[in-house]
Amino acid sequence: MKKEKAKQNILSLCRDCFSTFNSKILYCENCKSLKIINHDEIERLNIAHVDCDAFYASIEKRDNPRLKNSEVIIGGGKRGVVSTACYLARVKGVRSAMPMYKALKLCPKAIVIKPNINKYRDASKKIHSLMNEITPLIEPISLDEAFLDLSGTRKLHKKIPAELLAELSKKITKEVGISVSIGLSYNKFLAKICSELDKPKGFSVLGVNETKNFLKNQPVEILWGVGKVLKRKLNDDGIITIGQIREIDLKEIINRYGSIGSHIFSLSEGKDLRNVIPQRQMKSISHETTFENDIGNKKILEKKLWLLCEKVSKRSKDKGLGGQTITLKLKTNEFKLITRSCTIEQPTQIGELIFQHSKKLLDSQNNKEKYRLIGVGLSNLEDTSLCDLYDLINVSKTKNAKIEYAIDNIRNKFGASVIKKGRSI
Repeated sequence: MKKEKAKQNILSLCRDCFSTFNSKILYCENCKSLKIINHDEIERLNIAHVDCDAFYASIEKRDNPRLKNSEVIIGGGKRGVVSTACYLARVKGVRSAMPMYKALKLCPKAIVIKPNINKYRDASKKIHSLMNEITPLIEPISLDEAFLDLSGTRKLHKKIPAELLAELSKKITKEVGISVSIGLSYNKFLAKICSELDKPKGFSVLGVNETKNFLKNQPVEILWGVGKVLKRKLNDDGIITIGQIREIDLKEIINRYGSIGSHIFSLSEGKDLRNVIPQRQMKSISHETTFENDIGNKKILEKKLWLLCEKVSKRSKDKGLGGQTITLKLKTNEFKLITRSCTIEQPTQIGELIFQHSKKLLDSQNNKEKYRLIGVGLSNLEDTSLCDLYDLINVSKTKNAKIEYAIDNIRNKFGASVIKKGRSI
């Protein structure tokens, strides 16, 4: 009986026609494309991070072809911040979370567009639907990025994960009209790093055998959990690169930095045991707004606050959630951030209740202070079934809830603007 011929390993993949090859090549032998992925471990890697390229800006350019060659910034007015910017604006130094006035100094000819969250959310749903066609193990991080676990998909689809991801990228471009960058590795930490390596339209791969050498000279701030404070502390201790962390004994790292020390030491060795969790639990629901001019008048602030409370309430109801902790967020004209919270007896999703409690928090603030931003949020979230239960003692609270649900029904039938409370006008 003849022995079965040993199966040859896949070492290369064409991102255009999806042909696979058992040798490392410079261009596709089938379609002549130069978009080739060469990697010794390509068959064994199954954790991916998919990140949309300049998501909000890309959607706006998709919907308005005249913007194709323009510098586009998505954000809220002169006093707001940059939500995202297209790559033409990024070349000029514009970055997410940058104050708008700084962005416009760097990029004075930029076209500024206010975010259209509903439109972006629709695009996100389409992308997640396409992801779901190849694996149910999807962990959304935000509207524009997600982790995918493709373990076992080869058996189902008869294709290696890298091939499925290349097909996904092309489908998103065709059906949604934007591009994505993909990182493929053996854990979430490395997949996330990979997706940032070759933006836009990138596809980067990192295997087990090359990880330590790759990480060795990378800056410590790319480690998950290293923010500005920890980065400064590490740098002050002479630790600039990830390789330097590995040179220190684990016990010493933990003595210096506590439990986060153990975490960053594991990451420095390319270890990340976190699984891709299909449904990430929402921890809070919030909305905020930045003013064109600083506001100190409490009556005006209350009106702004009410509009935010209505938005938080609607989103809570849409998500089937309510919160027991209500948080007020304020930013002074000197950029000092103030947060005040209160925890109520039972979770709520009623806008009027959220407003009444957040208004008390606002009233406790200095009347002479001026603010550039106000926000409100719910946390300690619970399912709708546990929210705003019938209250025999506080009848007015139950009455308010019934009135609000009746208003919601009218709005759902005839539109959001058909009925408003007096303080909205």
